[in-house]
Amino acid sequence: MSDFVFQGFENFEISGIKKSRKSSKNKTNVIKVFVAIFCILLVCEFLVYMLVIPCMDRVDISWSGLSSYKVQNMQGVIGNSSNKTFLTFSTSDVKSALLTIPGIEDVKVVRRFPNKVYINVLERKPIAMTFISNNGRTQPVCIDKNGVLFTSDVISSDSDKSIPLISGIPVENIPEGMRIPQKYRALMEQIDSIRSLSQNYFAAISEIHVIPKEYGNYELVLYPIQSQTRILTGRQLNEESLQYMIVALDVVNTLEPDVEEIDLRYGSVSYTTRSNAHRRETGVFGE
Repeated sequence: MSDFVFQGFENFEISGIKKSRKSSKNKTNVIKVFVAIFCILLVCEFLVYMLVIPCMDRVDISWSGLSSYKVQNMQGVIGNSSNKTFLTFSTSDVKSALLTIPGIEDVKVVRRFPNKVYINVLERKPIAMTFISNNGRTQPVCIDKNGVLFTSDVISSDSDKSIPLISGIPVENIPEGMRIPQKYRALMEQIDSIRSLSQNYFAAISEIHVIPKEYGNYELVLYPIQSQTRILTGRQLNEESLQYMIVALDVVNTLEPDVEEIDLRYGSVSYTTRSNAHRRETGVFGE
């Protein structure tokens, strides 16, 4: 009797083990199926990411650095490049097209797989303005620190009072994107240096007139906003010379209110009055 009971228990235990193994095997098979499906989906996604998107989708362009130009205008400049796919998109063609705009100094174009394009634009910063003749019409243009001529919304809005007006530079036949003559570029560097100062000196000057001289030299005539007296000075324009000009203007106008011109070229201050245009009156600053 005991042998029968023990044998029955043994058969029951073996049957339970077989059922447990079968259930575990079924679970393993289910897991394998899920893993296989996941791998297939992953491969499909990888193929879409690596092949379909770069070959079929047009690039997604992100712009940065724009202030004077609108994205819509830039899209028009690069033309059909914005509709190309990642594989057919040419960074060099886009960069060359954007650099044809006079107001753009540099461009960086970076592609990021699978369809991203990042375009960073470095616009020219106006440090002075002048006038050029274009098709018989006179129009204002900006000059950057390197002497390049370009148009900008800054001068049309008249929002930046630190940008001085420069006249007398022979730019009538120089198109946009070209540089002013070499000998005047040092003046642009001086103006750029003065504009970086905390004191806005050019807010008190309505115009800087350049007088060309022999052997490549030139002199400057400054026209203060709050005075009808013009100031004749040399080619060196810096903070010290502007401070000296302001002090000389105040002192001379206090001594003689009818001053037409102040000459600061030779280390002393001489001036000419309007009341007697044929007679030059000279005074030495500090006496």
